[in-house]
Amino acid sequence: MRFPEHPIELAAVPRRTRGRPRKSADERDDGNRRQDVLRAAAQLFRQHGFAATRTRDIATAAGMQSGSPFYHFENKQALLGAVILEGMQRAVTRQKAAMDQASEAAGNSPPDPRQQLRVLIRTHFDVLLGPDSEFIPVMLYEWRSLTAMQRAAVNDLRRSYEGMWVAPLQALVAAGAVSGDPALARLMIFGALNWSVQWFDPGQRATLDDLTDTALRLFLKDCA
Repeated sequence: MRFPEHPIELAAVPRRTRGRPRKSADERDDGNRRQDVLRAAAQLFRQHGFAATRTRDIATAAGMQSGSPFYHFENKQALLGAVILEGMQRAVTRQKAAMDQASEAAGNSPPDPRQQLRVLIRTHFDVLLGPDSEFIPVMLYEWRSLTAMQRAAVNDLRRSYEGMWVAPLQALVAAGAVSGDPALARLMIFGALNWSVQWFDPGQRATLDDLTDTALRLFLKDCA
């Protein structure tokens, strides 16, 4: 066998890289663009409602072409489910972090259910009314617009979120600081707190800490 008179230069043969190929700039930005779509959708769903919001409006708010959201979400219905799941995931993460921080601050002391309830209520107000808080109000407004499958997925996260309230409320009922059944008390508290998305005005003088103090005085006996 004869070798070619002009062998191929090794440098001219592209070298194969090991592992996964590098992502392009557009591919690296996909996650950020998806978040842009979610934020824009959450804001518009809250302001105008799910039915009245057009996909092209979401694309415009996200700084995209009209058909671009469909690259990330199959349709507007899928986008609604993603917005609400994103909100619940953020809420669970934020609440767990707040409770862990309170537990670390307490050190080896036994948990104080009153302080735990304060942390839970303050965090819930932050989830409802704080920065970037459009996601959970969309769930409150548009729950009936979800499909049965979407509601099941959201309910899994809701159980995790509400489960953190069980032990403090049971302890407070046992201590006589809260009256009635703990499960009913939790539902009543959520009902009162959630309604704040209808009337709270951040331009007024009341802060989220003020709302927390007022809520505790309403829900707890002998709360100073």
